[in-house]
Amino acid sequence: MSIAFTVFLVLLVVTFIIRTPIGYGMFAAGITYLLLEGLNLGLVGQVVMGRMFSSFVLLAIPLFILGAQIMNDSTVTTKIFHFAHGLVGRFHGGLAQVNVVNSVIFSGMSGSAIADASGTGLIEIKAMVDGGYPKPFSCATTVATATIGPIIPPSIPMVIYGSIASASIGTLFVAGLVPGVLLAVLQMIALRFIAIRRGYPRDSWPGFANVLGRSLAALPALLAPVILIGGIYAGVFTPTEAAAVATLYALILALIVYRAMSARELWSALRVSLSQSAKVAVIIAGAFLVNYIVAVEGVPRRVAEWMLGVTGDPLMLVILMTGVFLLAGMFFDGTVILLIMVPVVLPALEIAGVDLIYFGIVLTLTLMIGLASPPFGLLLFVVASTTKTPLKDIIREIWVFLAIMLAALTLLILWPDFVLWLPRLSGYSG
Repeated sequence: MSIAFTVFLVLLVVTFIIRTPIGYGMFAAGITYLLLEGLNLGLVGQVVMGRMFSSFVLLAIPLFILGAQIMNDSTVTTKIFHFAHGLVGRFHGGLAQVNVVNSVIFSGMSGSAIADASGTGLIEIKAMVDGGYPKPFSCATTVATATIGPIIPPSIPMVIYGSIASASIGTLFVAGLVPGVLLAVLQMIALRFIAIRRGYPRDSWPGFANVLGRSLAALPALLAPVILIGGIYAGVFTPTEAAAVATLYALILALIVYRAMSARELWSALRVSLSQSAKVAVIIAGAFLVNYIVAVEGVPRRVAEWMLGVTGDPLMLVILMTGVFLLAGMFFDGTVILLIMVPVVLPALEIAGVDLIYFGIVLTLTLMIGLASPPFGLLLFVVASTTKTPLKDIIREIWVFLAIMLAALTLLILWPDFVLWLPRLSGYSG
């Protein structure tokens, strides 16, 4: 290991510890390495812009962000919530069950756990608190259900993973359906038992006419996931084009169908999504520079040799990597982990013969668990700050949900058919 690379690693860690914006920290460490190695700083532009312009699929990220923002700023999410409430509100822990169903539906439009938690999640938390549920439990439920978003397609983490691993993003989307539904079912079962044990309220049946009215009002919004997944599955459009379709459809719903967004609100949504997309773009650009340096130093080869020296069994290798990614996810942003760590472990996966679609879904769920895990799970901080709820109170309630997610993760790791059954049915030969 060269002195320049050692300085690079130290500087990278220090910038993370002092909470420097992640993208800027990666650029600072990368440029320092190039200077110490006496390399031309023009490499920064060549590496970053070359990778950015060659990764057309990454265009899906800002489009999904914009589509989710439009839905959150209009009444689209409210229509979905009312539909979910009419569907399962009468069950034990009705509003908590609504939280799960609402996240399942919204996940078919946004692809982002943060968008779910900070948008429709706020509606869910208010409804639960007004309905007699403790606020910390309501917040913890929302944190847990928001993790469903990036597992059920579309999914921003899957877009990033697919672009790095050269895996079919359409196949990843299809593969996420069964695991996403599995996680939702497990959460609903757990919520039923919690509601019965704690005596949480359940709503009365609103009547067939009321449920039908809510369903008809929400129908245009409910068609969004059908259009997206159906279009990708049928080959009508690519995942990147699906992101554009999702954004256009969200605009049509907000401006024409529901007439729930003014020009000023649309401008606000554009500004917010532009800011969020810019932050993600800086992180991606910085990660490309870090990946270049890591590759030059031969780190992926060394890591592959070390991992395969520990175990050559594909299952044990997946378990080992899952543990590493889960630990990293408790401290760092999932996007950064994907962009920096996946290129490092890919050679070991390929040599061991691990299916990259299967690993992509396992990795996505692993990162979602990290988002909801103490001490630094981002979803915990987002929900705590937006609802003005003490973080320690949410953490006290989150453990049962983490146990459920770990159980789902264990099932996916031990039985790959949970992941690969549907892709193989659609023609995937992996």
